[in-house]
Amino acid sequence: MELEQLYVAPYFIADDHVVRMIGMALYKMLPNKRAKNKTPKPVLEGMNCAGDPLFLEPYWMRHAAGSAVVVSGWHRMGNTFTDRPVFSRELQRHIRILHTLVGNVYTEGKFILFGTGSTQLLNAAVHALSPDNSSDPAKVVASIPFDPVYQQQTDFFKSKNFQFQGDASVWKNTRNGTFIEFVNSPSNPDGQLKKAVLQGPQVKTIHDHGYYWPHFTPIPAPADEDVMIFSLSKLTGHAGSRFGWALIKDEAVYKKMSTYVTMNTLGISKDTQLRALQLLKVAPEGRGRQLFDFGYITMKQRWERLSDALSTSKRFSIQEIEPLYCSYYKTFKDPSPAYAWLKCEREEDKECYTILKDAGIIGVDGTSFGAGSGFVRLSLINSQDDFNMLLYKIKKLVAKEDDKDARNNM
Repeated sequence: MELEQLYVAPYFIADDHVVRMIGMALYKMLPNKRAKNKTPKPVLEGMNCAGDPLFLEPYWMRHAAGSAVVVSGWHRMGNTFTDRPVFSRELQRHIRILHTLVGNVYTEGKFILFGTGSTQLLNAAVHALSPDNSSDPAKVVASIPFDPVYQQQTDFFKSKNFQFQGDASVWKNTRNGTFIEFVNSPSNPDGQLKKAVLQGPQVKTIHDHGYYWPHFTPIPAPADEDVMIFSLSKLTGHAGSRFGWALIKDEAVYKKMSTYVTMNTLGISKDTQLRALQLLKVAPEGRGRQLFDFGYITMKQRWERLSDALSTSKRFSIQEIEPLYCSYYKTFKDPSPAYAWLKCEREEDKECYTILKDAGIIGVDGTSFGAGSGFVRLSLINSQDDFNMLLYKIKKLVAKEDDKDARNNM
């Protein structure tokens, strides 16, 4: 049987020993090592920096046996589990265990709701926090730069109960109406730890903590907010599984969000829940240090190499991130962000995205994040080949800049 066929074999075997045997068979079929080419191999014609979190792929190759999930054609065909809930209670238990181990969230007294990725849960939260049958729809806001999905999804659903109203800071002195503020911490795209801009009884917040894990940011203290949203893709790299979860204090908000998920997708795929459960059994091994050390070292090295490549440039710059104390590692940790928030410094370089695209680098235009066209987000979480190509292209750009400066000084 070919390797590709083994990966999608549709059967489930409950015996852990058999699963591990299958996992070991898969692992032995993997290449022992990547070819060490001096020139990075182009993965795409233009360097795609939108970002699948494939930087963790080597880690899961090393843990192929323990993370394997094989599902039979007859197993768990119904919508519910044997004890009737749509959501796996065992998976909820493992989520609480991992958060407690890492210390990034207080889970006690909170309801856990699963979603088809964090994207579904973000709009479920907006729906739940918006006033019903109001002549004045809730104003949905976020501080710039913000994740594009906040605006895209809010605009797409076009509800009479909520409307996207842009930058949160514009509304700081307004007291009329209901506000729903997205707080993305650490922020996509710039990796900064953020707090809510708006305050007051009329303000409700949705804390998107997708990147609040030790491989992307120091963890200063556990988060303890009313609505907090996470995703498997940022924790383990499994973006294709489309699995997220929300931790919610208020039972009424939990019930409204749960109704939204049920009406939208009739719950979450049980196959996805099974895979998430197996991954969350592996992630805490060694107090999670194996996973988070691998992720942190990879991201830290990528950030340092990109920073070094741009250190002599007067044309391009990236965000500054200070080392912070991390309660998980119990020491100060250097930056290891998921993205570089690149700025074109020259006044004439008004379309930074186009400049990079012409150099074979495809990022995400700063205007998508509510910022100006002088910014571009570059992904650092892709495969090693992708990152090597990105670095290669960046160095070529900086070298051209240096050559031009040298000619001008002759």
